[in-house]
Order: sequence, then C-alpha cells, then structure tokens
Amino acid sequence: MTTCTVAVEELSELARSALIGGGVPADDAADIADVLIAADLFGIHTHGVQRIPQYLDRVRLGGVNPRPDIRTDAPAPAVRLVDGDNGIGPLVGRRALGDALAAGRQTGVGVAFVKGSNHFGPVMPYLYDAAQHGFAAVIASNATTTIAPWGGKATKLGNNPMGWGMPAGDNDPILFDVALSVVARAKIRAAAAAGTKIPTTWATDASGVPTDDPDAALAGFLQPIAGHKGYGLSVMVDLFAGVLSGASYLDRVSSWSSHPEIPQDLGHFFIVIDTETICPADELDRRVTDFRERLLATPAADPSSPVRLPGQLELQNRRRQQREGVDIAAADLDKLRQLSELRVSAGGTQ
Repeated sequence: MTTCTVAVEELSELARSALIGGGVPADDAADIADVLIAADLFGIHTHGVQRIPQYLDRVRLGGVNPRPDIRTDAPAPAVRLVDGDNGIGPLVGRRALGDALAAGRQTGVGVAFVKGSNHFGPVMPYLYDAAQHGFAAVIASNATTTIAPWGGKATKLGNNPMGWGMPAGDNDPILFDVALSVVARAKIRAAAAAGTKIPTTWATDASGVPTDDPDAALAGFLQPIAGHKGYGLSVMVDLFAGVLSGASYLDRVSSWSSHPEIPQDLGHFFIVIDTETICPADELDRRVTDFRERLLATPAADPSSPVRLPGQLELQNRRRQQREGVDIAAADLDKLRQLSELRVSAGGTQ
C-alpha cells in the first residue's frame, strides 16, 4: 500500500471540505473531522478520514441524516439522554461527550446515553478529550452483528468497541480502546487473499466450529476475545449502549455494509468522572506517575520489546504525526481530494 504524509492542517481542511460538499453544515463538519483526524493521529487509520466517503455514501443513499437535530434531555442532574436524529456518528458522539462533561462538572459524575446514532469512530479520541478536561471515562458503543453468542451459530452481537481513560495532569493520560473480537475481519480477508491459514482462535465456520480456513471463517463468525468472557463483555456493552439508551440492540441493529440506505440506530454510552472531586490534580498526577513508573520498570521478557502502557504507542504516534504530518494511504487521500474538489467545483460554501 502506497502512503504519503500530509500536514494536519491540510488534512483537516480536506476533511471539512469533503463533508461540507456532502451536505454537512460547516460547524458539524469541523466536529466530525476533529474526531476522525484524531483517530489518524493515534494511528487508527481504519477509523480515520478514510471513513468519510463511506459516511457520505450513506448520506447520498438516505441512510444517514447530514443535518440532524440532535436533542438532549436531562432527566436527572447527572444524566443526559441524547437522540442523535440519525446523524453522522462522530458528530453525535462529540455532542454526547460534551453533554456528559457538562453534567460531570455540575455533579462530579456525568452519564450520557445515546440513541439514533451511527458508527462513531474509535473510542480513543473521546477518552483523550475527556482526559484533557481532567475526567476519567468509560465509553462504549454497540455495533453491527459479527459475533455469535458463546456456543451459538448465528450472529447476534456486534464487535462492540469500549474503552477506559485516566488523566494524569500534565503527563500523558492512560487510555485503553478495544473491540471485542480477537481480530477484525480485514485480517481474515487478507489471509484468504494470500491463501494462508488462520489461527483457530480467530473465527468459526457457519456451523460455529473453530476453523483455520479463512474462506470458511468469512462465511462464519468472529470469535470474541477471551472466549466466554469476551462474549459476556459484548452482552453487557449492548445492554448499556443499546437497551438502556433506547437504541437498537443485537440483530436489530442494521448492517451499514449490507443495507447502507437504512438507519442503524446505534447506541453509545459515556460515563465521565471529574477526578478533582475525588483527588486534587497534583495528588492524582503523583499517584498515576508512580503507577506508570512501577509498570514500566517491569523487566521485559524480550529486551527488544519493553513493557508498554495501554495507549502509549498511540500517544507516541500522535506526537510524531502532529510534528511530521499524518501518514495516509495515497488512495484514501486521493478520494478525499476528489470529494473536496467536487465541493469547490459545485461552489459549496455552507
């Protein structure tokens, strides 16, 4: 795959321009672009600006609302209920996080439950933003079904992303962002294209039997991380993000790849804790620093691969790419430029 490097400011302008050309208001386009570019800065390119053409294809087909009326209710001082009005997921997610943080500033803890949303990108940009405001966070979403219940042979659960974040004053936060399958289907497709076998822990065939045949795996189901434990985590994420939020859940969630013209009605939840209400910032910084140093001082089993903290590599990617430019697949950059040029040629200035 050919890659190229683009300055953050240029990539941000291209992303905003492409979204505006697709019918998204300028302020909303900026919020969406911020989340997706944060994903690219972290090195999570599968959830970065390469998603914009997919989002806009769904807008064109009527599956996503480019100009949503996102509504928030406050049934209790710390609780926010957000209806995304079928908006583009990162926009809905950004608004919901803001609502949760606002509640948290008032009460010490803020919780936002979201319905009527779509794919909202990776969890890490939201965790990072919360940490920058001094908030610890637990954030998750449900997703299109790709995982069978433990022992079953039909997909009912999504590869639901979830994450935790802990601020550390002026130091790097500790961030953990994970989806709940052993691997993404993209890795299985790559093995099928290469004609190689896969580990039997990755997927099952259509009968629910673990397989090392990538073609059989693509016709079957992804396996959850940690076996039945990962299955349990996926269930609980969907209960919070789908059932409790009022969104769709399990196989009621529409597949955006099979039916891009149908709203997904995804659900998310954002739980944020104002750490200042528990521990003064300098004391939390001291404690997290001690925690970090104790872990990183662990002797490495392989000296060439030292112990790392969750999110450490992504934060290193962020610093490097902010300084040197963002690494983007050339094909993704070309597509973004084409969409941006279409907006310019059409005279779009929303």
